[in-house]
Amino acid sequence: MPKPADPPRPVGVGVDFGTTNSTAALFDGDQVVLVPLEGADPIMASATYIDRDLQTSTGAAAIGRYIDDNTGRTVELIPEVVGETSSFVEHGDMDHPAPVETATNKVYGAAVVDSGLQGRLFRGTKRLMGDSRVRRLMVFDHPFRLVALITPLLLRVRRALEQQVPGVNFGHLGHPVNFEGRDEFRNKTGLSRLGEAYKYAGINEQSFYPEPIAAAVSYLHANPDATGEYLLTLDFGGGTLDFCVLRRGGGSHFSVVTTHGVGLGGDHIDQRLFRTLLFPLLGKGERWHRRGMDREIDTPFPFEDYEELLVNWAVTYTLNQNKYTTPVMECIEQGEAAAHKFRRLRELIKQNLSYVVFQAIKDFKAELSEREEAVLDISEIDVEVRLTRSQFEDLIGDLLDQIEAALEQTLMLAKLSADDVQIVLCTGGSSLIPAVRNILEGRFPGRVVEHDPFTSVAAGLAIANYHGLTA
Repeated sequence: MPKPADPPRPVGVGVDFGTTNSTAALFDGDQVVLVPLEGADPIMASATYIDRDLQTSTGAAAIGRYIDDNTGRTVELIPEVVGETSSFVEHGDMDHPAPVETATNKVYGAAVVDSGLQGRLFRGTKRLMGDSRVRRLMVFDHPFRLVALITPLLLRVRRALEQQVPGVNFGHLGHPVNFEGRDEFRNKTGLSRLGEAYKYAGINEQSFYPEPIAAAVSYLHANPDATGEYLLTLDFGGGTLDFCVLRRGGGSHFSVVTTHGVGLGGDHIDQRLFRTLLFPLLGKGERWHRRGMDREIDTPFPFEDYEELLVNWAVTYTLNQNKYTTPVMECIEQGEAAAHKFRRLRELIKQNLSYVVFQAIKDFKAELSEREEAVLDISEIDVEVRLTRSQFEDLIGDLLDQIEAALEQTLMLAKLSADDVQIVLCTGGSSLIPAVRNILEGRFPGRVVEHDPFTSVAAGLAIANYHGLTA
């Protein structure tokens, strides 16, 4: 009689649903395995696209459909019907009565319906999870709760996990220390919404775990010989900046001393670069000359009407409508020195290039982390901007001040001085910025380490799940 097979080893599951990207990992007690989410890539864009038939795409496919469906498309807004009124109409008189007719008239609101819109893209939805005021978003006349917008992403993650662990319905799930917003109950709201979405995606046994603590768990697992009583983690992602302080006990045991987080992320830095470096090359600060009824009109170009739509690439396509494009064309037709700037702006709008611009900015920012000087090269709009690392740091000086203030607040909450901390761990893509590292090295010289900036949270979540850790 054959010997019974050994029972399967328990496995830990971790899911890091991020503002910009999402990852998942498994841990079997010895080895961490990152789960392929985008082909062979373990990193998937946290993006959802819903078309007119309410069919959903996620990840890279969602972004691709958004770009394809809106490139070169002129946006035509039609008035929205907000109601109907009815009245009785009589055609006869007292001597010759006639049947009474009912006249119905539609009541129109503002021109807000995009008749040619093929689909809606949602990215960075995590940033809204803690805002109780944002309950539903309209998608082709259908109200979608925030939970419904992120469930397809989480379902895709769970199905990828199921390829590795059949029937998986559990895991440690990451969350920021503080969700974005000023709502007093934003963390409770955010966790409640995430929990509901994960449940719809099929992950019913949920253990929520702070993301910076998960990064520390991953580091301590990979570096069992690391010494020191106190460990501080900085997790600087796309939407939030999170800190935690751990106190290590015997072996692999530790306790959480404090956590702290602020709504500052890499996306804020990208938008700052767009505003500072590119806005002047797209017409900001130029004049708009046009013929009036009886005189020539000369005013500043109303670039402020374009700014927020440009730096939020998911809605930039809405600039391709007459009220925005007509002033741009008039400035081009003037043929003055600034006409080439407005040609760039027209091309960016017409070809829906804002996403391409932001990808170039991210690459540019990464290059500045490796070199003292880099070039922001966007051939699609004929832009080439050279910047030194020192100039870049000057541009984000106030944001760096916010990082220092958040660090000081974390130490104060922990009732520790910088000298008390033996290990400082950096994770998250924006932690690679040298100026951020310099802030930490200035306070904790020789004690700053880097550990898998894009995947350490998911790995730590899986390890924590395997060991049953709570926070």
